[in-house]
Amino acid sequence: MWEETEQLKRQLPLLEYLRGRNWSLRPTGSRQEFVGLCPLHAETRPSFYVNASKNLFFCHGCGRGGDLIRFAQLYFDLPFHQAVALLRQELGLVPPSESAVLEAAARFYQSQLHRYPEALAYLHQRGLKDPEVIHRLGIGYAAGGNLRRHLTSLGFSPQLLCQVGLVDRQGRDTFYRRLVFPCRDENHIQNLYGRSTGPAPAHRFLARPKGGLYAWETVSVFPTVILVEGLFDLAVLWQAGFSNATCAWGAHLTSGQFAQLSDRLNRQVFLVFDSDANQAGQQSAQVLAQRLRRAGLTARLVELPPGHDPNSYFAAGATAADFAHCLEQAQKSSQP
Repeated sequence: MWEETEQLKRQLPLLEYLRGRNWSLRPTGSRQEFVGLCPLHAETRPSFYVNASKNLFFCHGCGRGGDLIRFAQLYFDLPFHQAVALLRQELGLVPPSESAVLEAAARFYQSQLHRYPEALAYLHQRGLKDPEVIHRLGIGYAAGGNLRRHLTSLGFSPQLLCQVGLVDRQGRDTFYRRLVFPCRDENHIQNLYGRSTGPAPAHRFLARPKGGLYAWETVSVFPTVILVEGLFDLAVLWQAGFSNATCAWGAHLTSGQFAQLSDRLNRQVFLVFDSDANQAGQQSAQVLAQRLRRAGLTARLVELPPGHDPNSYFAAGATAADFAHCLEQAQKSSQP
């Protein structure tokens, strides 16, 4: 959004904007400076200066100054985001999209991650330590209390933040005290996933579609794919070098995700679902394996030690060689 506001100021220079409002001015000093009566307060001697090259104003009479957006705030008595919306409307620009606010929120969360030791400690506890993988996944942290202020300072309206679900009506952060993963589909954020670091319910998504299989635009090139349930499962596999891993945000694929997985007939899919005590993960894997085989793919069920999912398996000390051995065992025992 910062880039959008800077573009707005380039498209509508302050001097041009003021001339459009019939502000009387005359050059003074350099060719880039102009002076006239201040539009912000009553005066008889010109004290309002505009620097055209810097796109800034300052009034020596009332002591106020700033850029185009600040002028609109003062002149129309508007908060920042409403001033931006007004200027965009004058230029005939469309309002910021939900996709834009999700991107801005994800960037903000990512910038906060390394400021909070408890967030990094939680990642390390879950076995995720590689800074490159953490950055690649875009993992961030919602400390709470500052998202609304940050996004409105970029020009996003509080109404849009509530509409998307990033904050509630009181302005409280939906992902308070959660690690936040952006859920991308074809390089566009479709949703955000928050994993609680405290006593709150573990999982949280925004009330919107989650998109397709994670990072499918890069994983789809592999003839062999590893499918897991969750993002922490995927994260530790990527960290261990298994870049052909993707996840479906759970054990049940949407029709779109199934279509992605079965888009080439010679693909081999390793299903590595949770080894739950109630057998729910294994049962879901078996049902999906049958569907994939009927679609012409080779599906293999991977067994981890009882009670483990890929994340807990690596967090408990398993190595890439240990996991590769599990894949080899699945290849030997599973029937295509």
